[in-house]
Amino acid sequence: MLALTGKDVVVIGGSRGVGRRIVEAAHSNGARVFAVARQEGALKRLQQELSDVQIMSLDATDDDAPRKIFDVRQPSVLAICAGAFPPAAPLHEQSWQEFGRNWEADVRIAFNFCKAAILRPLPLGTKIILVSSGAALAGSPNSGGYAGAKRTQMFIANYAQKESDRLGLELRFISLAPRIMPDTDLGRHAIAGYSRYLGVSPADFVRSMASPPTSSHVATAFIELAANTGPIEGNTFIVSGRGLEAVPQ
Repeated sequence: MLALTGKDVVVIGGSRGVGRRIVEAAHSNGARVFAVARQEGALKRLQQELSDVQIMSLDATDDDAPRKIFDVRQPSVLAICAGAFPPAAPLHEQSWQEFGRNWEADVRIAFNFCKAAILRPLPLGTKIILVSSGAALAGSPNSGGYAGAKRTQMFIANYAQKESDRLGLELRFISLAPRIMPDTDLGRHAIAGYSRYLGVSPADFVRSMASPPTSSHVATAFIELAANTGPIEGNTFIVSGRGLEAVPQ
């Protein structure tokens, strides 16, 4: 039997990048997959390749997005991957709108979906796996409010876990913190920005990174957590090319 046979996996931000890899990995591991993203064209291309993946096009930042999705599919595992590209400039060169871009997208999405998971509530045992960023732990001085926004996503997951425990809902909220992934559009955007910022070539910047993960590494980490039927020690996990590493509480 495949690792996720019989599981309903909903992926928010499933049309590109690490979200797309999670869709593919969940599908190949036997899950019934429901991919959600804003760009309908990218979703239709995904469905052409994986015909039994269900799709929905909507803006995940809309306050009503969780209800629209959960009315169609109650997940066994919910992956929250959607967000905005951060700016690629030092603090003093940004406007407030640029600096706050990820607060209005990434944080808002995490807030709305974690809140909805508790209020509905989602079925007992549902796992909510939020793809944050290693920048949340290490900082990112060339990307505005991105690191702070991704850290706040982790706080939201931890707060939601406390509320689930207090209310006896038996939900499991987990954060993944992948380091820069050179094979994704977001990773290439970050590498280009930091290369300019540091005055080095993109290739030299990548060589300076310690065991950078690929989007496939992150998808593998997701499957490992999603398929785990025992207790999971930890709420936040770094993902590198070496695999999963729990962040000490």
